[in-house]
Amino acid sequence: MRHTRPSVSASIFAAVRNRNKRPAGITRVVRNDLLIASYNVHKCVGIDKKFDPDRVAHVIGEIGADVIAIQEADKRFGERTGLLDLARLHRENSLVPVPVTSLYPKGHGWHGNLLLFREGVVRRVQQLVLPGLEPRGALVVDIDLEAGPLRIIAAHLGLLRHSRQQQSEAILNAVKADPSRPALLLGDLNEWRVGKGSSLHFLRPVFDPAKNAVPSFPSRFPVLALDRVLGHPHSLVTTIEVHDTPLARVASDHLPIKAYVDLKSALAETEEIKDRASLAR
Repeated sequence: MRHTRPSVSASIFAAVRNRNKRPAGITRVVRNDLLIASYNVHKCVGIDKKFDPDRVAHVIGEIGADVIAIQEADKRFGERTGLLDLARLHRENSLVPVPVTSLYPKGHGWHGNLLLFREGVVRRVQQLVLPGLEPRGALVVDIDLEAGPLRIIAAHLGLLRHSRQQQSEAILNAVKADPSRPALLLGDLNEWRVGKGSSLHFLRPVFDPAKNAVPSFPSRFPVLALDRVLGHPHSLVTTIEVHDTPLARVASDHLPIKAYVDLKSALAETEEIKDRASLAR
């Protein structure tokens, strides 16, 4: 059977068919899973061309995540100053940043990547310089949460396909350094394809880039799944949804995405894999 790659046109037609299914506001679900989110804030410039960090802060408050990865958290040029009011995010949402050594004195993130969390103990932070023509980076953070240990890779991949392939391989090598922790790869991965034509195909079998892809770009009429949350083991992420509210549609050109994570079940699965590997020796 001949396999065909999904096209942008096919994605647009699917979005048109599902247009009436977009939620009118926030869907609040009571559940025991962790809520992990990713949000490209577009340097706090909305689709109306207005620079408004306050509006972005409100969207982050709407999401209510336990952990949230922010992309484009710093200015792109000049002093690369951080754009968000971190004290306000702590005061209003109990979110604190994972400590990083910024490239610039006034910057908040690592190549624009900022990771915020509510509760937990940060055990290790690795700041990866990713290969490619554009300057890109990723944060690899080992954090102990109430539900258990988790590794989080927060990244913003490049615009060029070949660069994304190289960056995927670099991230995979970092994850393999400690396979005992369940891991999440999240961020703006800049890839809408989900099949073999995807530049993220190199992430398999550790991550499954074809699983739970939801359109998040452009925010007014999302048709492309550029933003992802991928889990290892694959059962780690139970549900992924887009955070589609009137404010989120204007505050950035990307909609945030939210993932519910069952860390306890993933830890049990990881232990079973380790036990089987020990018996096979």
